[in-house]
Amino acid sequence: MLTIKRVATVVSNYQEDASESPLGCGRNCLGHCCLPVSKLPLYTFKKGVKDSTEAGIEISSEGQPPAAFLNNLLLGQWEDRMSRGLFRYDVTLCETKIIPGNYGFIAQLNEGRHTKKRPTEFQVDRVLQPFDENKFNFTKIGQEEVLFRFEQSKDNNAQYFPVSPVTADSSSSNVVAINVSPIEYGHVLLIPHVLECLPQRIDHGSFLLALRMAKEAADPFFRVGYNSLGAFATINHLHFQAYYLMTPFPVEKAPTQRIIRRGKLTNCGVMISKLLNYPVQGFVFEGGNSLQDLSDAVANSCIFLQNNNIPFNVLISDCGGRIFLFPQCFAEKQALGEVRQELLETLVNPAVWEISGHMVLKRREDYENASEEYAWRLLAEVSLSEERFQEVKDYVLEAAGLKQGADMMEAINERNEEDFNKPPTPRATPTLA
Repeated sequence: MLTIKRVATVVSNYQEDASESPLGCGRNCLGHCCLPVSKLPLYTFKKGVKDSTEAGIEISSEGQPPAAFLNNLLLGQWEDRMSRGLFRYDVTLCETKIIPGNYGFIAQLNEGRHTKKRPTEFQVDRVLQPFDENKFNFTKIGQEEVLFRFEQSKDNNAQYFPVSPVTADSSSSNVVAINVSPIEYGHVLLIPHVLECLPQRIDHGSFLLALRMAKEAADPFFRVGYNSLGAFATINHLHFQAYYLMTPFPVEKAPTQRIIRRGKLTNCGVMISKLLNYPVQGFVFEGGNSLQDLSDAVANSCIFLQNNNIPFNVLISDCGGRIFLFPQCFAEKQALGEVRQELLETLVNPAVWEISGHMVLKRREDYENASEEYAWRLLAEVSLSEERFQEVKDYVLEAAGLKQGADMMEAINERNEEDFNKPPTPRATPTLA
């Protein structure tokens, strides 16, 4: 059974002072009424000259990466919110185990997430939908749920300010807040430009911000995820999720096959592979001459998918150095009655964490009977067919600016396979004069 690694609690740097008169609307929310007059903590990250995609994590003599300041800050603040009773249930009491088998799928029994999680309030057949201020969104949460603001440093130094007034040029801040219905220890939300009320759709700047958070954490057990609408996002307000899990995700161990080595059109150095021997078809992006190059390649692909109404999930792994992109069709198949009833009865929504191999189960019977065969059957319902995946692959490569290089790579692979399958050419027998 997996155990949760705890850290010493750090007293919250944001505490309401009951002696002061309330500002804004008095609800201490994240709306235009309250956020511009708040003094939330601020973490600023440094942007390097080249901003390489290399994580550069130092490993201690015990084989474990040293805890980064951002990790201690995030986890300390997260535990403070737990001690104040801001979560809907205690996720540290949820049972978790590794399912026996070749892949090591992780099963968690989380009955509270089904009964206490906020319901979906929008259509599931449209990936792009306008923001609706009348539905729940993150401007309505209390500032006590916010751990800190997350912004790029103006003087190119990583710094932390326990109290930092929101200025006019940062009034639409990026905030890191707790997920009140957590899946794991340290489960948080990254909400870019919260006051701009952006719908759940990828854009270049926000995706780069998510990559920077993964890189800044500098911990391989800290992953960032994204669910589009139609792929089990439940709130139509732009956000990413992240949490710590002290074991590899099965998808991180899956074999891959290189589709392209180098972008011939943009010369960006991004490498794209496809997953092999995994129940869900997916792409793996890595490399790049800079974090911006890698981010743009993935963001362009995501933008193509959402513009063409193809639901998808994203996992940011290896401190931002490796990104998994999963086009999916579970909701579509469910609407058409093509998903087996036994799988629907489990109430599992295969979003980014489940697709990556962390199965969040809602019923004890499913947890106790969890098997690799069950996980495979469920996730196989998520995957695009081989034919449809090939169509999407061509468009994704074109959107990423890498289609020409991919065509050349595939031609080389085909020639190599043909050469391999040809019978060996007989060697000429030398003749002696």
